[in-house]
Amino acid sequence: MLCPYCAFGESNVLESREALDGKATRRRRECLKCKKRFTTYERIENIELKVIKKDGRIEDYSREKLDRCFEKACWKLGPEERGEIIDEIERRLLNWKSVEIPSKEIGKLVMNKLRDIDPVAYIRFATIYQDIKNVEEFKTLLKNYQKKK
Repeated sequence: MLCPYCAFGESNVLESREALDGKATRRRRECLKCKKRFTTYERIENIELKVIKKDGRIEDYSREKLDRCFEKACWKLGPEERGEIIDEIERRLLNWKSVEIPSKEIGKLVMNKLRDIDPVAYIRFATIYQDIKNVEEFKTLLKNYQKKK
């Protein structure tokens, strides 16, 4: 584990405890070089899903990418809240009929969660996800949101 301050590769674990309802281990570490402390989270990497992109490319599913998506769309959420939402989405992905999931389906799951959490974040994400290009398309998006409310 590289120190986030000096990039040294060795540290001591000062404390370990369960985190995220048993889905991760939180470790408090101290860098052996600069002596600064930092926290890491260790989790089982058991999702071996593939994402089918719009252009047909297939890439590995990335929890970090989904987390960045939520962080950009809804910055009001803290890391733990985002983690819980992503855990829920991942459970649904794991129960998908195939290990290859179209990115548009993941986008729909994200939109549904954002709709429940924060209307502005939902609109922000939907504008990008649905590739809104003009005011008329934006008005239609708003009308559809209000209908489904």
